[in-house]
Amino acid sequence: MFRGKKYQESAKLIDRSVQYDPNEALELVVKGASAKFDETVEMHIKLGVDSRHADQQVRGAVVLPNGTGKTRRVLVFTKDAKVEEAKAAGADYVGGMELVEKITKENWFDFDVVVASPDMMGIVGRLGKVLGPKGLMPSPKAGTVTPNVAGAVQEAKAGKVEYRLDKTNIIHCPIGKVSFGAEKLTENFNALMGAIVKAKPSAAKGQYIRSCVCASTMGPGVKINSAKLM
Repeated sequence: MFRGKKYQESAKLIDRSVQYDPNEALELVVKGASAKFDETVEMHIKLGVDSRHADQQVRGAVVLPNGTGKTRRVLVFTKDAKVEEAKAAGADYVGGMELVEKITKENWFDFDVVVASPDMMGIVGRLGKVLGPKGLMPSPKAGTVTPNVAGAVQEAKAGKVEYRLDKTNIIHCPIGKVSFGAEKLTENFNALMGAIVKAKPSAAKGQYIRSCVCASTMGPGVKINSAKLM
């Protein structure tokens, strides 16, 4: 695969045979970020579980101490008094059936997080086929199906991220922007990893965290010593 000059220069900073401590790895990611925009830093964590089994699913959410560096647009499905609560908490869009129709008929997706009160899941369930593949379907595990819609909105705005396994048993999750610097990124990394370790299924056998790599949007991946994460 062809890589540009900047990528190749960044890659020279990294010894591919080494698994770095988290802070050192994130320092390398920050140093190696050469794009003209503020790159997102992502974690790619391979787990020793089998996501095909329900009792080995790993999914949840965590509020990163330093946020994500991204302003998140929150859509809330709720009704009655909770409509005003959601708006007061900073929700960008609040409603019911009219929003379901806007999504299905107009292919509207100008939002990053979906929150729903439990009494709305009857109609929100109709959006499973369109929200599910985009990772936007609200769920109790992620704290996005809740009677406390105001709290869920505030957490989303404060930097709550959802983590979940893909089909290859890897979690891909942002932990902030390059401009945060290594120290703040490490704090966010520790919060995410703490949540993932805590979410270890009892059915998981053997090594739980198989590998852990961090990278900026345009930069090369840096391996993190996963043995020190457990």
